[in-house]
This record gives sequence, C-alpha cells and structure tokens, in this order.
Amino acid sequence: MPHIVVSPLSRIAESAIRFGARDMITLINTGTPVIRPAEIAEARHLFLGFNDIIEPAEGMTLPAVDHIHQLLIFGRRWDRQAPLLIHCYAGISRSTAAAYITALALNPELDEVDVAQTLRRNAPSATPNSRLVALADDMLGRRGRMVDAVKAIGRGEEAFEGTPFILPLSIPV
Repeated sequence: MPHIVVSPLSRIAESAIRFGARDMITLINTGTPVIRPAEIAEARHLFLGFNDIIEPAEGMTLPAVDHIHQLLIFGRRWDRQAPLLIHCYAGISRSTAAAYITALALNPELDEVDVAQTLRRNAPSATPNSRLVALADDMLGRRGRMVDAVKAIGRGEEAFEGTPFILPLSIPV
C-alpha cells in the first residue's frame, strides 16, 4: 500500500532508505541547503521555497496558491510504486500540512477529520501550517472542512523537530 513519509530535514537520507522512498517534496526557506538523498532522482524531487509563516512578513516568502498548485501537480504525478517523502526543516508544520493536503487530493473520498486524526495519532508534534491548509481547502473545494479538521486536532506537542512517520493514503474506518 503506498503511503506518505514525513520527515525533518536532518533525517531525509535515513528516511529515504528506511522507507524506500523514490519521490520527495521539499518545503523549506529558499536558500536553505538541501542535499537530495541518492535514492531520489533529481526529476522526482520538487523544491518549494517559502517560509513557515501564515501572514505576510517583511523579507519572508508567504506560502501561496502557486506552491499548492505545484504540490498538487507533483502529488498527482507520483506513481505510488514507492513511498513519497515529504519534508520541511523540522517535520512539524509545512511538511505535515503538505502530507495532509496530498492525501486528501489523491483520495477525494477520504474524510478530512479522519485524516487529521490519523495525522495527530502518527505525529504528536504535528502542527500543520494553517495557511497551506486553507489555500488547499479552497483549491480542492473542501468548503472549510480541511481547515476545521486541522483546527480540531489543535497544536501539536512542543518539539524541536518531529520524528519521521507514515501517513497512509487510505484510512481504516
């Protein structure tokens, strides 16, 4: 069964090997050095450069509709033959939002609350970036249900960085 692996930057090489990932999405500040693991071909790596913010701030790049658009295109092109690795700097905010968004985009029949609760169970520190979730909610026509579901799980446990975890693409009922 294909799934998404979420990891902090410091553990992407380990996660690519451990979980057998062959595709990767990076959501990190522009200019942050990212060494792509050897297991990930350059053509199978999407780099999205923006800051982990929810409102405009001077000198920072706000997550935008174009970032969500690129995320959705890449996610839909993923062949699901091996896990998809998604990471940000800490593996807590941008990457958990992207995993949540990708799971729902690839499986429109999934319930937003079920996916958000699975995210929380699998990643106690997850605090999905609310701007990314809101932009995707609008683009996917989820009528605020994604935003509400993420709000309902609340802020994750305090952590410097998250632990790599799996978000399945099918949620048992």
